[in-house]
Amino acid sequence: MKISYNWLKNYVDTNLSPEDLGKILTDTGLEVESIQKIEGLKGGLQGVIVAEVIDCFPHENADKLKVTKVNTGTETLQVVCGAPNVATGQKVLLATVGSTIYPSPEDALKIKVSTIRGVESHGMLCAEDELGLGKSHDGILVLPENIQIGTSAASYFQLEDDYEIEIGLTPNRADAMGHIGVARDLIAYLNFHEGKNLKLKLPKVDDFKVENNELPVNISILNKEACTRYCGVSIANVNVAPSPAWLQKRLRAVGLSPINNIVDATNFVMRELGTPLHAFDLGRMEHAIVVKNAEPNTSFTTLDGTERKLNKEDLMITDGQNNLCLAGIFGGTQAGIVSTTKYIFLESAVFDAVTIRKSAKRHTLNTDASFRYERGVDPDLTLYALKRAALLIQEIAGGKIAMDVVDINSLNPEEKRIEFSIEKCAKIIGVEISKEDIKTILINLDFNIIEETDLILRLSTPKYRVDVTREIDVIEEILRIYGFNKVPIPSKLNASITLSTKPNLEKIQSTLTNVLVGKGFYEILNNSLTSSNHTEKLGKDILSSTYNVEMLNPLSLELNVMRQTLIFPLLQVIEYNQNRQNADLKLFEFGKVYSKNDSGYQENKRLILAITGSKNQENWSNSKESTTYFTLKGVVDSMLEKLGLKELMKGQTLVDSILEEGNSLFVLKNKIGNIGKITSEQKKCFGIKKDVYIADLDWDLLCDSLKFAKTKYSEIPKTFSVRRDFSLLLDENVSFESIQKLALQQDKKILKEVGLFDVYEGKNLEKGKKSYAISFTFQDEQNTLKDDQVDGVMEKIRKELSTQLNAELRN
Repeated sequence: MKISYNWLKNYVDTNLSPEDLGKILTDTGLEVESIQKIEGLKGGLQGVIVAEVIDCFPHENADKLKVTKVNTGTETLQVVCGAPNVATGQKVLLATVGSTIYPSPEDALKIKVSTIRGVESHGMLCAEDELGLGKSHDGILVLPENIQIGTSAASYFQLEDDYEIEIGLTPNRADAMGHIGVARDLIAYLNFHEGKNLKLKLPKVDDFKVENNELPVNISILNKEACTRYCGVSIANVNVAPSPAWLQKRLRAVGLSPINNIVDATNFVMRELGTPLHAFDLGRMEHAIVVKNAEPNTSFTTLDGTERKLNKEDLMITDGQNNLCLAGIFGGTQAGIVSTTKYIFLESAVFDAVTIRKSAKRHTLNTDASFRYERGVDPDLTLYALKRAALLIQEIAGGKIAMDVVDINSLNPEEKRIEFSIEKCAKIIGVEISKEDIKTILINLDFNIIEETDLILRLSTPKYRVDVTREIDVIEEILRIYGFNKVPIPSKLNASITLSTKPNLEKIQSTLTNVLVGKGFYEILNNSLTSSNHTEKLGKDILSSTYNVEMLNPLSLELNVMRQTLIFPLLQVIEYNQNRQNADLKLFEFGKVYSKNDSGYQENKRLILAITGSKNQENWSNSKESTTYFTLKGVVDSMLEKLGLKELMKGQTLVDSILEEGNSLFVLKNKIGNIGKITSEQKKCFGIKKDVYIADLDWDLLCDSLKFAKTKYSEIPKTFSVRRDFSLLLDENVSFESIQKLALQQDKKILKEVGLFDVYEGKNLEKGKKSYAISFTFQDEQNTLKDDQVDGVMEKIRKELSTQLNAELRN
């Protein structure tokens, strides 16, 4: 939310600098995100002063030029001028040497000493357009004779620099959605910390009066739950025109574009009080207002020219026959203010926050009005805002109040009561604040102290603080004005220490992150919301759309469900990078996935890894080799080894997965995830050109499996290892894991490792066959191995491979 520094000072007497003011607002919970200077005019007319022409004569070498002598109040300067209207005795505007003027915000003109047709010129006498003040170039600006020489142009034109202060408003602070609300907090802070007695300076509406009752409008509310208060009045004989400069300046300072004086007046009051208003062209509607729910599937064209289909839940402002406005959100073209408007109906209302929020989401509209109604407006300002806007319209557009004000109010008049404990306040905040200080803060925040004892205050809360409903909320109010920074940090923290044998999961995740980064991987972080289209198109039966956790009020169709898998968001990242010439990727993400079934909602933390493109960075010494399944499998193996789970891991052919050509991984009987390649359908859907290999691991189950991991320590062997190799001809469906498992079963003492170092499939082999080159490493830590020991084990392995896997030795 944007506020204007100069505008804010209309409601509170303060000389604080914008920076100091921003610091105070941040300390009170209205976090200032930026402060930007807004110049009244580009360059601020710095170096441009009022001067008097004391002599003027023709240029010797140019018919259309004149040489002037000008008095600046401190010196006399010679200036060459080409304006036809320059003459002796005039008060003019002189751009002095060294100044910069801006005929337009994009064009800068630096004033230098120059020689024009042989005559020196020390400055420039300026026309309106040359200073950026208008478009006229008929001649130089001639000022009234009574203007003092040496007066700055900025002072003469009353140029006012301003500062746009952007506040990151939290949703609970509905009371601060206007300059008045921000001023309240500033006053409360200054009164408490600096002992001031500042009062909020609200504009007076005492001059509001009804001139006649010539334009009565009959108002009825058919849905009083969605519209709890509605005020209206008509104004006759207005003159729609551009707003005065001061009003346009105020609106531009908060990022709004002026439209016309009627609309600008309602926008001004909304940004002043936080209360939205709407003006209707009474000449283009029936003289009636009916607030009711829309007829379903009817069309309504809003002011942006968009035709919208209405829902029965949409609350509409109608004239009994025609829809005029999507209540609290956006007006329609039927009765919008136009240049010929003479009679207007002015509305100020309170609408139900939930109703407005749902309609705004349904129609993908986010307006200044809906922003405020969704969070809750001050019901006590409804009538005041109407009178304030009506008086402002009369001031800048003329007209007379032409009906008695109608105020339909079905709000609950009861105040919210809260019992507040001074002892609990001290316990929560961690510092004792005196009762008098607490009372001072509460009174400055418009709380009413109904009753008090030594330790208890019974309070009623201001109606505009819709977020303050509990004692803890009041404590927060006291703390933000008292000052978070004033709460001392204890030098010693006393805490009970409990010893736990549970693994530090954050540390483990950090360790694995470092391992992956060391292997060239980049960590990514995706949104937990995604599109249901991915599940429907690519989820098969495994990720059915019936398992989706759907958002009640989705921001868009692209973010309408919680993700069931990390795979699809990751593929979007790969697509994004690939389309920007970054196709060689190694990525990983820790994140949660969500689903629902008959037993309720499920949440599971996962770890996903992906590789695609070249295996190594392009380099003269590296061969250009693409990543494969085994590239990723090696990374996963190293991770499991780091966790102490590699010896417990086994793989099975991939089933029940949205990946293909891979394995399901198990630690003992627990399936910890899948590793494989994305399908051609997935590649096509995301527009990915290269193969992508993915390991989708269940992080929760991996962490739970750590209880099975055992760290073993042993001395470095004193003996050498012995290696033997087999070249095997196998059926193509035989996996290396089955060979490894079978071999290790034959000896558990000296056979230490089984490895695969070559794979061949192709010609010279019969169909359905492949060749594996397998290495076997033997070692006895205490004694040197003999050939017959190793040969015996190798023969046992050969027989089992032949019997169990139909393996043949190749020559």
